[in-house]
This record gives sequence, C-alpha cells and structure tokens, in this order.
Amino acid sequence: MPEYKKVGYLTSSFKMFHLKDTEHREFSYHYHDFHKILILLSGDVTYTIEGHAYDLRPDDIVLISAGEVHKPVIHSDAPYERIIIYISPDYLNEYREKENDLTLCLHRARSEQAHVLRLQSSRNGRLGTVIRELDRSLYDEDYANALHHRVLFLEFMIQLNRAALHNHILFIEDTTSNEKILSVLSYLHKHLTEDISIEELAASVFLSRSYLMHMFKEQTGYTLGSYISTKRLFLARELIGDGMPVTEACYACGFRNYSTFLRAYKKSFGESPRDQRPSSLNP
Repeated sequence: MPEYKKVGYLTSSFKMFHLKDTEHREFSYHYHDFHKILILLSGDVTYTIEGHAYDLRPDDIVLISAGEVHKPVIHSDAPYERIIIYISPDYLNEYREKENDLTLCLHRARSEQAHVLRLQSSRNGRLGTVIRELDRSLYDEDYANALHHRVLFLEFMIQLNRAALHNHILFIEDTTSNEKILSVLSYLHKHLTEDISIEELAASVFLSRSYLMHMFKEQTGYTLGSYISTKRLFLARELIGDGMPVTEACYACGFRNYSTFLRAYKKSFGESPRDQRPSSLNP
C-alpha cells in the first residue's frame, strides 16, 4: 500500500471549492497541514478519518483537523458533489478568545474522534441558509464580492459552532470501524507525549507486533511510527503557536532528541519552528 502523503496547499486565510464528480473515482489516504471542512451535497460516500469510517448523508459536515489522515470511499456511480473549505490554522487562531472561539467544533471533533456533524433541522435553519449563501458567493461578481465572501465564511463558522453548542447539530458515531484499531488510536491520543512501546501496545489488543503494524497502516494510512511522530509534530506546532519556547515544546511533545525534532519539523512544515510566530502575532 502506498505511503500516505500531504496534498494541497493554502496561501490565503481560507479557500473554498464546489466540486462535482460524475464518474467513479478512487482516492488515496492523504493529509493537509491546514484544516478542512467538507459539506456533502450528494453521493454514495463513506468517509474514513484516522481509522473511523462514517457513512455520509447529504448536508453532513465533515471536520478534519490539520494532520489527520483521511479519504472518501465512493460506492457507486452516483454524482459525488461537495463543498470543500481549506482553512489556515493561524487564521482561525485569531478567533480563539473565550467569547468567540471558532475552533471549538474542530477541537471537539479531534478530541472525541467524532468528525461528522449532522444537521437536525436540515435546510430550514440559519446554518443551512448561510451555507447556501456562502456557496453562491463563490460566483458573485458584485461590489465588494471578496469582502462579502469573507464575511459569509465567518458567519458560517459562527453558526456552525452555535449549532453544535445548542445541540441543533449532532456529532454522529462512526459506522464501520475496526474496534482494535480504535482502541489503539485512543491509547495513542491519551499517551502521545509518553514513551510508547509497540510490543506492549500490540499485546494490549491481543495482536502480534507485525500484524498490528500491518492492520494499522491498512486502516489509517499511517505506519505506527509515522503516526506517532506526525501527531507529536502537529502538537508541537500548536504549542509553539501558543507561545511555548521551541525547546520546551520539543520535549513536551514526546521527542527525546532536539536535532531529530528540528529536522522532522522542517521536513513536515517547510520551515524551522523558530520561524513560527505565536498566533497572537500573526497578521
């Protein structure tokens, strides 16, 4: 199976697409170094994210944080139509004050490993209206169209978080996931910054080391070692963005060798951790 890869790029605060595939496509596991929100409009799709698989319905909203490996699995020739939004983590970090933290949904999805939101009132609520207005703004050529698009995106993020906070939208459970892999993922999330023994991890789910590694790669797109290293790097990036000194972030995230950490960080993010400024200083 091919190694997972980083795809896509983002040079602005956010970028939005309206895509429609009318022919069956195969997608490979991949990840981004920015957040991704997908809104399904039509299609016979199961979305797999970090070992969790979700059978989607139209209007479902898929939340994928930076660094999370994912892929859609298309089951038929039905048109696969969706809205995709790429979002810079630094941009959203500008809106993390206590009273208006627009990252709440993404953090909850990541911490609870519940990546899909399902509207209860469907198209009648304000969130559904904003989604349609935001979609239409992609093709708007009227006065101040770019500014209007940005304003609608911020309202979308506000309404999305309001709907989640007031239980007008559900975090749905995964449907066809491997329970052993979910147990392993849960353990890794809880003990990411600690020393992790692959042998002990395999024994805890009653699998051989080699079979666990094979199954983990098949279900998530990662090797175990790559998964642990990548998750630690993204955690370090978040801590550094919040103002933690680089050396402290290195060891706080579970790395034991500073030089190895620096090389891996630069390879993953294309910059030295010392080039990253705290979120509050980002323009």
